[in-house]
Amino acid sequence: MRRARAMLCRAWVALGCWLAAAAHAALPIEHWVRPDGARVYLVRNEALPMLDVRLEADGGSRRDPVGQAGLAAATALMLGRGIEARDGQPALDENALVEAWADLGAQWSATATLDRFSVTLRTLTRPDLLERAVALAARQLAAPSFDAAVWARERERLVAAWREAQTQPDTLAQRRFAEAVYRGHPYGAEATPETWAAIDRAALQAFYRRHAQACGARITLVGAIGREQADAIAARLLAGWAAHGCTPLPAVPEVAPLERAQDIRLPFAGAAQAQILVGSPGITRQDPDYLALQLANHILGGGGFASRLMREIREQRGLTYGVYSYFLAGRHAGAFTVALQTRPDQADLAVALVRDALQRFTAQGPTEDEMAAAKASLIHGFALRLDSNRKMLDQVAAIAWSDLPLDELDTWTTRLAAIDRETLMRAWRRVIDPQRLVTVVVGGAP
Repeated sequence: MRRARAMLCRAWVALGCWLAAAAHAALPIEHWVRPDGARVYLVRNEALPMLDVRLEADGGSRRDPVGQAGLAAATALMLGRGIEARDGQPALDENALVEAWADLGAQWSATATLDRFSVTLRTLTRPDLLERAVALAARQLAAPSFDAAVWARERERLVAAWREAQTQPDTLAQRRFAEAVYRGHPYGAEATPETWAAIDRAALQAFYRRHAQACGARITLVGAIGREQADAIAARLLAGWAAHGCTPLPAVPEVAPLERAQDIRLPFAGAAQAQILVGSPGITRQDPDYLALQLANHILGGGGFASRLMREIREQRGLTYGVYSYFLAGRHAGAFTVALQTRPDQADLAVALVRDALQRFTAQGPTEDEMAAAKASLIHGFALRLDSNRKMLDQVAAIAWSDLPLDELDTWTTRLAAIDRETLMRAWRRVIDPQRLVTVVVGGAP
């Protein structure tokens, strides 16, 4: 185990040198579709004895059944809590599984986001270590135990954490904002003690079989392997999912635009800071104006201290330590959000300033100097998107999940530089209407 860790440390040193060069060169992504229907994406890095893998399926929280919010996340959690005995191999409980990964010096995790059910593997490519890591990951994917007693314990932990979160004003603000923006869409569903109570071992097994299917999977590999080896690894990891069949999943409705503005003010006794969220439904990741809106948002509130919101609300008036905005873009229109905290007695003024900034930006747009500064900031910071193996995996996996062009990263800076003010404003006005925004204030003065 110590030798594996030492090799991993040396790999990190080499990784920094390789990524510095890769950030300024074309990123060669190899892509093919396997016979089982899985789409494979490979980026070779022969200089490093390391492999990062991400396996993803359409099993995010948007697929949670009604009354069982939190099922996707629970399934991902329980995937790492034990393996059944199968094919002559003994069962491994959660402790034995943790020790097995530690002995390999490898890392494994599973998560569920709004759209995606994701499994990530990181290992050295020394043949004996790689073989054992892939074999263990394949077992974990093919025969998770979903032990009922372990789930009962984890459910208690989730409930305890949920109850603790209810004592925080930001939890209430986020929940009410999601309810108002998404209005019944699965993106806005919240897991609660009641929905967790409705989840049992059979529900976990059924969700996993239903959504962890090879035919719709994306598998991304970044590391020191070739195409033949990558395909062999994909085949082993996907074998358990292939056994689940290939049943088409029902369509999920889109997020509807807001019909009117909504202003929600909620007291919160003892809150030292008022939590403020302002926003509306935004865009999907495949929206043709995605890049233009990222540029616009950088100018408005996504550019840190260089953004308008930070200058006008923090620097000029001192109402907050930080204010920011962002687009959450998935397979459906995630929320556009402006978020900040301020003293309760200053909440009304802060809200008025945010609304005024949005109205002026929509009416007048950015200056040419703001456009130039934002482009320079984003382009100069582009290398930071690829400055670690993990970030590179994230970027290529995002391309895979959203079916973006393979040269998405290679052309990103050129396409950004070509965006003019007219294109930016057309995109912004199409999506953002300052007269139809959700405003949530929790803990403000009565």
